[in-house]
Amino acid sequence: MSNRIRIPAFYTPRDYQKSIWEYMLQDKLGLRASVVWHRRGGKDLTAINICAFKAFQRVGTYWHVLPSYKQGKQIVWEGLTGDGTPFLDSFPRELVTRKRDVELQIDLINGSKYRVVGSDNIDSLVGTNPIGVVFSEYSLADPHAWEYIRPILAENGGWAMFIFTPRGKNHGYKLHMMAKNNPRWFSSTLSITDTGAVPAEIIDNERLEGMPEELIQQEYFCSFSAPLVGAYYATQMANAEVEKRICKVPWEPLLPVHTFWDIGVSDQTTIWFMQEYGFEYRFIDYYANSGEGIAHYAKVLADRSYVYGKHYGPHDLNVREFTTAVTRLKAAKSLGIPFTVVQKHEVEDGIEAVRNILPSCWFDETKCSAGIEGLKSYRKDWNEKMKTYASTPLHDWSSHPADAFRYFAWRSKDRSRTHKRQEDDNRAVDDYQYI
Repeated sequence: MSNRIRIPAFYTPRDYQKSIWEYMLQDKLGLRASVVWHRRGGKDLTAINICAFKAFQRVGTYWHVLPSYKQGKQIVWEGLTGDGTPFLDSFPRELVTRKRDVELQIDLINGSKYRVVGSDNIDSLVGTNPIGVVFSEYSLADPHAWEYIRPILAENGGWAMFIFTPRGKNHGYKLHMMAKNNPRWFSSTLSITDTGAVPAEIIDNERLEGMPEELIQQEYFCSFSAPLVGAYYATQMANAEVEKRICKVPWEPLLPVHTFWDIGVSDQTTIWFMQEYGFEYRFIDYYANSGEGIAHYAKVLADRSYVYGKHYGPHDLNVREFTTAVTRLKAAKSLGIPFTVVQKHEVEDGIEAVRNILPSCWFDETKCSAGIEGLKSYRKDWNEKMKTYASTPLHDWSSHPADAFRYFAWRSKDRSRTHKRQEDDNRAVDDYQYI
């Protein structure tokens, strides 16, 4: 009787999956792949089985990165095949020493580890050293995660695999276009027309149930040209590109630089840097990080050569920290950042203010690239079961640059209202004087 254990345990690549399977199973350092397949194309199941194989090809830590921890748990950790087999059975039980449900980690008998993580909290994994990383739904993930992981893989010869469906011409599109033109990368783009894996009646039923045509084109036909469904600022940001307002925007030393913040601790803190000239709002810089205190961001400001005007932040700056009993507002002021708190407002009203002011905004295409992607990706949440949008924005990585920008728009709206009141008061005085 043979005691040999087979990997993959139950997975057999379909014909259209064989090329990525054969590429990734090479015993070679530094593999890179961008895989754009349609919904139900078996992307994550293929990726898990690749991880299972690679974990015994080279001992190390392997990450399966979803846009959020919650998605990772639902899609991968608790995922099932069409016949009800758990995705995690790709790791034969005889080879597993421990399954950690809290950390979403599997420890293997040879010392390798497989872990499911979220790009929304990638900084919490500082100090780990993955040698293989799958970025699932990369077009919806925080692009900062790849910037964080890339130098680690460059140093240890690790591999990276990006699997996703299109979400407009965002960071996922840019990476995939690069991969298609880079001989050192593997790339694959497959729609249902290419694979035949999804019957036409399924698509017809999706339309009847109310799935937007743009989403169908993205999910099933892998269209990058379809607009990001539910994106709040899709039209305005597209106009900014057409009108070439996303370009090289130089810093003008004679003008003050105003900053607009969304402040988080476990979540990201984001900062927009803006100069105002006449009716133009010039965004010359952008910064984002997480897991850092206010002292870190004070240094970020100090390290730039800008002459600052005002610093604007959210109303919760007035909340006291449990550990110090000091408000963030006071802590920031002690470090040389005297915040002006933006008036609290309804998110929907703030979104409308952003839409109204975006036509007057210019963005530096390099320094503000991550913030620009955030504005493009900020969107309503699509409820797959109900086939409708939620009434509130989806909270993901794009919320932070979008919220900071909303504080800019609301500050400008407030200031316009103040100016109008002052003009009305002046007119009233003048009328009285001349009667």
